[in-house]
Order: sequence, then C-alpha cells, then structure tokens
Amino acid sequence: MSEQTQVAEPSLAPRSAAGISTTAGVTVVVPAFNEEGAIGEQIEQLRAVMKTCGRPWELIVVDDGSTDATAAKAEEHGVRLIRQGRNRGYGAALKAGIHAAQHELIVITDADGTYPSDAIPAMLDRAGEADMVVGARIGAKVAIPLIRKPAKWVLGRLASYLAEQEIPDLNSGLRVMKKSLVEKFEHLLPSGFSFTTTITLALLCSDYSIYYHPIEYHKRVGSSKIRPRHAYQFLLLILRTIVYFNPLRIFLPLGAVFFAAGLAKFGYDITLRNLSESAVMGVLAGVIIWCVGLLADQISRMALYLKSK
Repeated sequence: MSEQTQVAEPSLAPRSAAGISTTAGVTVVVPAFNEEGAIGEQIEQLRAVMKTCGRPWELIVVDDGSTDATAAKAEEHGVRLIRQGRNRGYGAALKAGIHAAQHELIVITDADGTYPSDAIPAMLDRAGEADMVVGARIGAKVAIPLIRKPAKWVLGRLASYLAEQEIPDLNSGLRVMKKSLVEKFEHLLPSGFSFTTTITLALLCSDYSIYYHPIEYHKRVGSSKIRPRHAYQFLLLILRTIVYFNPLRIFLPLGAVFFAAGLAKFGYDITLRNLSESAVMGVLAGVIIWCVGLLADQISRMALYLKSK
C-alpha cells in the first residue's frame, strides 16, 4: 500500500520504539488449524514477499493439531514446521512459534488467505517508529462477514473507551511486534482467539506505541473458526485486561450508576417523607464499588511497579 493511501498516523506514546534497524531479521509466524486448502498458496505468497524485503527472515508454520493435511502440505513447501500435537488454540500456536523465533521482529498472519501479504514490507518499515504495527482492516476492500460486524463494533467501542484512545482494529491477525514485548506480557496472553485483543490492550495501557497501517481484508479460504461464543470470551478478556491495568475505568462509572440511582431514590423518598432501604443500599453500593476500584487500582499499580523492577 502506497504512502498516499495511509490515513492513520502512529499513536506515539512516552515509551517509543527502541530503534529497530531497517535490516533487522524477521520471523514470520503462521498458526494453522485445518487450513489444507489455503496453506500452500499462503506460504508461497509470504516467501515471495519476504524475498523483496532485504532482511534476514524465516517462516514458521505452527500446525495446531490439524485433522486434515495442513501439516503435510506445509512440509511440501519446505518451511519450518512446529506440530502442536493437539488443538491448543490460536494464541497457544502463536506463542509456540514466537518462542521458537530466531529474530526479535515478529510478523504474525493467518493461514486462510484473508490478510494481504504484500502489506508486510510497508509494515516492517514502520517497525522502527512504533512498538507494534497493526494491519488495520480499514482499507478499500474489507470482507468481514456481516454477522460479525455488530459484535466487532461493540467490542471495539468498549475497548477504545476503556483504553482511553481510538483503536481502529482491536484484533487484527496481521501485525509486526517485538518478541521481547510478547514475552513480557505472556502471563496475560490467552491461548485462544483473544491473543491479539489482549496484546493490543496490554501495550496501549502500558504506554507503548502502536501504528495502525490500513490494509484490505479478503474473503477467507475454507470455513471460519470463529464462533458466537467467542464474542463473550473477547468481552471477558477486554474487561479482565483493563481491570489489570486501569481498573478505575470500570469501577468509577459502575459505582456512579448505583450512587446516582440511590440519590434519585432518596430524592423521591423525601417527597414521601419515608427513607427506603433501596435508597440507602444504592448509595452504599456506589461507595463500596468506588472503594473496591481504588483498592484494585493500588494493587494494579503496585504489581506493575514490581514487574518493572
């Protein structure tokens, strides 16, 4: 994608990227589960693109316990293959590949042909300016299934509010990041599809910088592994991650709802000259939630301080 079509600017935060060389080596990690119809073509596309980057590179395919010929087809194309043995999840496959990586710069992408491999060189060029470069699916052609758009929008709005900044694409599967940062936050990163959501929020809440590079998003080859239940898991991970880094973003407004409801009921009770238990409980609930939020905030700050040592 040309410079003229890049509408996003780096969201530079106090902790800027630590000068990654333009010739730094790159490891491309591709998690794959039952993708025999797409994996071969995806490998060849990635190989062709990486040969043009002028960097040392390697390609790792992590077979996440596929029951089809995914692993066999990957081997036919001569890549470094890691076999999980059983289906452990998207995040677990990524972590296995990243652990095995020889280079600090990591590119992750899917095996289903949805992400444009030709966007990788431009994203790598941005790796020296930000701690993570995300392929944001805001290009001219974005083939996200209609049934997934409402949940994706709601989760994106919630995450942007909780992280206190705009997030153009919360869980894109095409991104460039540092191996050292993944390892730093590994204790938070789940084994399922929420890996990308969690690493995005973890970096934003820790004042690392993210650049959103506009990309297109193609119709996948084969059937999607995303199920409706994953929306609940994404929501839970967003709340859990924000509570870990910035709990007051949740507890302050939640307490305000109860406190305001209690005050409103108290005002109504005054007109009746009869103070009700519900008014008292509402006010007390709000105060208690605020106290819990302040305690959680102190615990969070202490935990982050100790981890920085």
